[in-house]
Amino acid sequence: MTNAIRMDKFGGPEVLQYREVEVGKPGPGQVRVAHTAIGLNMIDTYFRSGLYPLALPSGLGSEAAGVVVATGEGVSGIETGQRVAYASPAPLDGYAEERLIDARWLTVLPDQIDDETGAAMMLKGLTSWYLLKHSYRVKACDWILLYAAAGGVGLIAAQWANQLRARVIGVVGTEKKRGIALAHGCEHVLLANDDIVGTVRELTHGEGVAAVYDSVGRETFYQSLDCLRRHGVMVSFGNASGAVEPFAPLELAKRGSLYVTRPTLWDFVGERADLERGSAELIEAVTSKLIRIEIRQRYPLAEAAAAQIDLEQRVTTGSTVLLP
Repeated sequence: MTNAIRMDKFGGPEVLQYREVEVGKPGPGQVRVAHTAIGLNMIDTYFRSGLYPLALPSGLGSEAAGVVVATGEGVSGIETGQRVAYASPAPLDGYAEERLIDARWLTVLPDQIDDETGAAMMLKGLTSWYLLKHSYRVKACDWILLYAAAGGVGLIAAQWANQLRARVIGVVGTEKKRGIALAHGCEHVLLANDDIVGTVRELTHGEGVAAVYDSVGRETFYQSLDCLRRHGVMVSFGNASGAVEPFAPLELAKRGSLYVTRPTLWDFVGERADLERGSAELIEAVTSKLIRIEIRQRYPLAEAAAAQIDLEQRVTTGSTVLLP
């Protein structure tokens, strides 16, 4: 037996229960991983609340690092004893001491990357990769607007965009977070209660930004559209304030023939070759120190509910890991 977080119903953090579970032996194409660190992500709260569909009862968590303790039939390229990390879709069993997972999602960690960094970087790092290199391909001198710039994805994306020579305007909730975002690639950082549209227009000499990366959702959607230049791209990739409500396409036309996309990571790493390419670029960026993975909070796995409370109340900055 091992321990894991499970939930039998949707709701607040109180629905998360720390329980003994049976993991079993890996089947064909699977491995059993003993986790050493687990990544905490805002998407975990969307599944917990029921915003994203999920069959119950269920585990939770899409990102972790650990050691392979057993392999199933047909697994190649992954061996017992190797250190690995992953970001994976369902089943959501990341909040666990041990789990079974399809080997196709695993990335072998190099010696230069410790387990906590591996656990904190895969989902957030690959999200930053597809946002900047696929949802809108950031080019040198592009102005971009990045919400939650001091968060887990935000700190990685700001640093990566800076390396691509983009001009990053971050949005954060507090003065403390402003300083953190400025130290991690943002050229300017605005507070959420500032005149975002007016300041963005002023900074860009009236033109607007090439792309907005908006993880807030409902509260900021139209504000984000108003920050875009003609033919700009609105990348809506999160729902921290709730899901964006239906809108008329005419709203895009009257703001300069804008584009809107609502991407998800799994459509960019669904093929093993794509996952390998993204992971290789991420690992190279981290090992070469172009990107620093900032782990600023650590909680015992049994206190996952407390960690989610802090995340939802926007107390956290950078990345957070749960420790089995």
